[in-house]
Amino acid sequence: MKKILCFVLTAVILLTTVSAAAFAAEKETDLSFAFASDLHYNVPEEELTASGEIDDEIYWYANRRAAMENESGWIIDEFLNQCAENDEVDFVLISGDIVDNGRAIAQEHIDVAAKFAAFEEKSGKQIYVTVGNHDAGYNSETTPEDFKRIYADFGYDQALTVVEDDCSYTANLGEKYRLISLDSCNHDASTEDGMTAKKLSWVKEQAKLAKADGRYPILMMHHNLLDHMPVQSIFSKNFIVKFHLTTADLLANWGIKLVFTGHEHCSDVATYTSSLGNKIYDFATTSLTMYPLQYRTFNVTEKEIKYEAQTIEKIDTDSLTAAIGGYSQEQIDLMNAGFNAYGKGFLKAGVQWRLTRSLKMEQMGIEEDSIFYDLVNTAVGGLRKVLEQPLYGEGGIQQLAAEYNIEIPDSNYETGWDVALELVAAHYGGEEAFYFDSTEVTIFLRLVALVLRDDLSTVADEVFFEAANKIFAHL
Repeated sequence: MKKILCFVLTAVILLTTVSAAAFAAEKETDLSFAFASDLHYNVPEEELTASGEIDDEIYWYANRRAAMENESGWIIDEFLNQCAENDEVDFVLISGDIVDNGRAIAQEHIDVAAKFAAFEEKSGKQIYVTVGNHDAGYNSETTPEDFKRIYADFGYDQALTVVEDDCSYTANLGEKYRLISLDSCNHDASTEDGMTAKKLSWVKEQAKLAKADGRYPILMMHHNLLDHMPVQSIFSKNFIVKFHLTTADLLANWGIKLVFTGHEHCSDVATYTSSLGNKIYDFATTSLTMYPLQYRTFNVTEKEIKYEAQTIEKIDTDSLTAAIGGYSQEQIDLMNAGFNAYGKGFLKAGVQWRLTRSLKMEQMGIEEDSIFYDLVNTAVGGLRKVLEQPLYGEGGIQQLAAEYNIEIPDSNYETGWDVALELVAAHYGGEEAFYFDSTEVTIFLRLVALVLRDDLSTVADEVFFEAANKIFAHL
């Protein structure tokens, strides 16, 4: 379901960016654009293939990343069609990972660039891109220089300045705004950010020039600036810039209020107030080709920002099946009935497969002679059990939990997996997040409590003592 979200940023906050005199005689002009991220385009297969490990008659071809790889081109087509037909979209911004295997398969970039060119010719609207970690790399099939050449028409040819040794550039948007498209990637690494003092110095100079020209600077980069989930900078550190709060403080004090990012594949807005009292907002947008299959439209004025989540609810399934073999009529019927709902099922199937594989000792890299093998094996086995067994009824998890005075609330979920996957889908959806007192979060936390009470309580004392002795022996 679409949600309309509105931030009202007061004129006092925004007008600290540029002097009020610069706009005193001008008529207020809106900046309207669509913003998408992490398109992860893949060259489609001729025939659907699968790992053979997913036992699902509909989503048997899902992958561990839960990305709709074969459908990606058609999702991008629908996104561009919507932008072309939306009179309130003047520009399109895309914050990296335009393709999935760009470092190794240049054809992916060529295909997407052709789609972008057709869109611009049809709509007369300009696309601006930035580079993502999947798009280019040194000593790769697509280097940063190749990226700038392939996407020359989508920001670089319109640029006021282009950085020679990376993919950063600046360009004017409308009459009042200037885009600073920052290459936040480390082109020698896979996901690690590449923020440096040199890049920050460049951003500072571009923000200063924008203000001197009477324009509001806005920043777009691939990596997140702020935490979009609890302690993201610790548990998902490769998805957020290093020293992120220091960086946010600097950017805010340089007059940058708005930052647009991707990479984490979540839909969220985070804010930070600098040491000087300046606010900065990081709008992170989910992957276009993964559930919830969304992008955002923005309308920005000097006084407020209005933004709305837009959802891909359909694709051209006739064209899809003409190009790729192996889809069943049931799959196509489900896509046509609601492509977003189909995408949610695809996400859950892929995530469950990935997590099931991860909940194995060999996948976790823990050998049988490891200090923690027995403890971890017991805990993992207990977690698998509470996820797989029925939640309710005779012999169900609710009944088992009651023996430990743990109450599993009644719900419509059948298994722990159903609850866990709904929470994962909510994380990707962003705006649909569950609160801590929700039924879903309550059930999941109490399932974890049950594992601790039921399974680890069965581990003999000598196992704990043996593990402790091994730890002390290594100190």
